Amino acid sequence: MLFSTLTFLLIFLPLCLLFYFIIPNIKYKNIVLLLFSLMFYAWGEPIYIFLMLISIFITYIFGLLINKSKHKKTFFIFGVILLLLNLLFFKYGNFIIDNINFIFNINIKSLELALPIGISFYTFQALSYLIDLYRGKFKVQKNILNLALYISLFPQLIAGPIVRYETIEEQILNRKHSLDKIVEGSHRFIIGLSKKVILANSMALICDTIYSNYSSYGTIVLWIASITFMFQIFFDFSGYSDMAIGLGKIFGFEFLENFYYPYQSKSITEFWRRWHISLSSWFKDYIYIPLGGSRCSKLKNIRNIFIVWLLTGLWHGASWNYIIWGIYFGILLLLEKFVFKNIIEKTPNIIRHLVTIFFILISWTIFKIEDINSLLIILKDMFIYKSSTINFINSNSSLFFNFIFIIPCIYFSYEHKKIDINNSIKYNIINICYFILFIINIVFIIGSNYNPFIYFRF
Repeated sequence: MLFSTLTFLLIFLPLCLLFYFIIPNIKYKNIVLLLFSLMFYAWGEPIYIFLMLISIFITYIFGLLINKSKHKKTFFIFGVILLLLNLLFFKYGNFIIDNINFIFNINIKSLELALPIGISFYTFQALSYLIDLYRGKFKVQKNILNLALYISLFPQLIAGPIVRYETIEEQILNRKHSLDKIVEGSHRFIIGLSKKVILANSMALICDTIYSNYSSYGTIVLWIASITFMFQIFFDFSGYSDMAIGLGKIFGFEFLENFYYPYQSKSITEFWRRWHISLSSWFKDYIYIPLGGSRCSKLKNIRNIFIVWLLTGLWHGASWNYIIWGIYFGILLLLEKFVFKNIIEKTPNIIRHLVTIFFILISWTIFKIEDINSLLIILKDMFIYKSSTINFINSNSSLFFNFIFIIPCIYFSYEHKKIDINNSIKYNIINICYFILFIINIVFIIGSNYNPFIYFRF
């Protein structure tokens, strides 16, 4: 496993910041960041650090070949294939073997490989580098250490956002540090930490308790599980993105936003413009548009949308529920675009919003339950009324405190007017509040056994 949360917060991060800021030269700051990034990844997976280094080496070598050779296209294709084979073998190898065994009733031995944490994220960053270099969007990075820093930078290494080289090319060699950026980044980091530790973890305990014994619970309780998981995955993942963006700002980097209040969307199309923005834009720019996007026949446009969402489902995991989840969203988007577009435009916003949330709730149930038989039972019991065989409240009275956090989950899922800080007194009060919030997070972490991030698996 990776660093425990407390080890990261109280030892790893302070040491990294100390070494980073006592070194004046940006070149050596980058080396410090690279070493700590590799240490961060190798801490829990010392073997798989070599897999990352191989990915970095492939990206670097083929970047140089694309830049210098007359056979740019050949080297580009070969480099992309090698990176994809890496991802395919380690993430989908067991899944492919299991399905071959099932279909042909044979017994090929499983690879028994643990999934390298964050492999999808750093592979997509490496791919975007080669693709954009081939497209001529920037000059080749000849310093392998700088390229390694881009691919392995620890704030967003494990669960995004997916950062494109063109957005931080200049920042790697020339970025500014200031007290204001450090304070702003610290605030953003603490907000993200609070989303994860206080809100997401509280929802996770309710959700996991229900799903661990789902056959004993009825329709109402199963809907509660779906609602709490909807909040869990949002505050878990957006919390990580906030922490990554905050840490990036402390180190002088400006990462693009990855979430923008997705649960206030009024359509599935709008939801995917607000949820995991870096992944949506990646598939749009590197898959959807090259296939022809919407500037083609209706039939080809439908094909393009279907391919993108099939791949989006697969990207999230080597399991059939993720494929179903991707196809589910693909179908919804096709219906919105080609069947119900006029009706949706004439529907009141509140109805559009509630319908969107309903379909999102169903999607997260599909996402959560990997076993297809269990998924079918849960979905059936959600829509065909069933009473619980045990009293959820009486048998789980210790979870009462967690239910209190549903209210802030609802509140922080929607955008509110930001507080303007006009004088130093208010500024100092705000800083004290953030420090207190950080201490509260530490207390929650010490008192909880549940701290892993959902998207670490992807």
